[in-house]
Amino acid sequence: MAGRGKLIAVMGDEDTVTGFLLGGIGELDKHRRPNFLVVEKETSLAEIEETFRNVSHLAGAHAVGALCPSLSLFPVGRGFLAREDVGMILISQALAEQIRPAVAAHARALPAVLEIPSKDHPYDPARDSVLRRARGLFAPDELR
Repeated sequence: MAGRGKLIAVMGDEDTVTGFLLGGIGELDKHRRPNFLVVEKETSLAEIEETFRNVSHLAGAHAVGALCPSLSLFPVGRGFLAREDVGMILISQALAEQIRPAVAAHARALPAVLEIPSKDHPYDPARDSVLRRARGLFAPDELR
């Protein structure tokens, strides 16, 4: 990756992801894995969580395929958090709420995880785990 920047990954509903794709962030890596996930009614919670995070804790690719057939396209250990070419993950806040333990467990600086609003769900700063963590770094007097 010398001389190249990092990608922005996006996870959300069709309208949110389409807007970012029209803005030019869509990319496929050398293994033909996209840097985006459109979440629909049929998308399982397991698929969302495993696309977000490192899936290397599973026994193997066959276990992933058995749990979620569409995930068999993604090699084990290559969720957005595990990909070296991803520098930022934009995730709709409603989706982040569904996988809150995985989002809250991410403590590294890169990739940065930012919760964004979607068309149907406005942004609520009180539910943003990243913002809460950042506020914890400062004393309340410093924020005024």
